[in-house]
Amino acid sequence: MPFTLLTSRMVEAQVLPGQTLFSQRGAMLAYRGDVRFTPSITGGQRGVRGMIGRRIADEDTPLMTVEGQGTVMFGHGGHHVHVIDLVGDTLYVESDRLLAFDGSLRQGTMFMGSQGGVMGMVRGQVTGQGLFTTTLEGHGSAAVMAHGGVLELPIDQGRPVHVDPQAYVAHRGDVRNKLSTAIGWREMVGRGSGEAFQLELSGTGMVYVQASEEKL
Repeated sequence: MPFTLLTSRMVEAQVLPGQTLFSQRGAMLAYRGDVRFTPSITGGQRGVRGMIGRRIADEDTPLMTVEGQGTVMFGHGGHHVHVIDLVGDTLYVESDRLLAFDGSLRQGTMFMGSQGGVMGMVRGQVTGQGLFTTTLEGHGSAAVMAHGGVLELPIDQGRPVHVDPQAYVAHRGDVRNKLSTAIGWREMVGRGSGEAFQLELSGTGMVYVQASEEKL
């Protein structure tokens, strides 16, 4: 695991020769050793196809490549940091939530409509984070950011989990998502809970939820 939590808002990454890390630009706080930082056009996706994929998906969160030998400390905006270890599975995460990730992970983009049809598209509009999400697949670790810390909620077959769309950070596993509405007569007359939309995740896996509904 390349990431070690130093505090709830900072991680340290071990950089080894021949290995690569990716991070948000501006997320480096300090480093030791012979470490190089260069802008990444493809953002971990290979070649021209990766660059085009990021353009189409509007993944405009700028990334940098981290290489060399040493240790680097990452943090951004005082947000809480949570480390997720992948063992051959796939993580679905909003690009602006990614602080840094292992270069061994294959990065891609997924049209959210393919996980929930039209409702998946609506979810993108409600969360304000577009119609695409970032995928990280393989063996490695990723550090994600959140407001107020992250809670891991297991998703079991036949027992879906409902999440406020603004509190959603990421999920992994064989999970389907759809946006459901809770609008009834109370909402119509202004006496409802205010939770008009809920993100329903079903299947088998894990969802990561932040402790606040604020955007990054």
